[in-house]
Amino acid sequence: MSESAQKLSPSDVRIPPRYSRGIRVPMVSALVMSLVLAAGGAVLFWFDPNQHSFYPYCFLHRTTGLLCPGCGGLRSVHQLLHGHFVAAFRLNALFVLSLPFLGWFGVRCVLAQWRSQPAPAIRPAWLWTAFALMAIFGIARNLPFAHLAFLAP
Repeated sequence: MSESAQKLSPSDVRIPPRYSRGIRVPMVSALVMSLVLAAGGAVLFWFDPNQHSFYPYCFLHRTTGLLCPGCGGLRSVHQLLHGHFVAAFRLNALFVLSLPFLGWFGVRCVLAQWRSQPAPAIRPAWLWTAFALMAIFGIARNLPFAHLAFLAP
C-alpha cells in the first residue's frame, strides 16, 4: 500500500484553530482610539455645530429634506458636553436614550480586554432591534406632527 493511501491516526489529523467570536484590540489601539475620541469631544465642546460649517452635513437631509435618525446628533453631543440634557434630548432623543446601552457595552468590552478575554459578541437580535428602532424613529420624525414633539431637531 502506498504512503498516501495509508490510514491516518487521530493524532496525525490537523485541526485548524478555533476562531474567537470577539475582537481583541491591543492596548495601543485602545489608547489611540481614546485619544481620538477625546480630541473629537474637545472639538465638539468648543465649536458649536450651529455656528461652524466645518462639520459634515446630512446628505439625506440636504438632498431630500427628510430627517434621518442621526440628524441632530452632533448638536446633541455638543449640548450633552455642556450639561444641557433636555436640549440634547430635544435634538436627538434616540441618540441620548442609546447612550446608556452603548456605555454598558463599552464597559463590557474594556473589562473583557483587561481580563484577556474575547470581546462580548453582538447578538443578531440586538442589531435587528436597533435597526427597527432607528427605522421607526426615522419615519416618525418626518411625519407632519413631528415638529410638535421631541422628534424633530
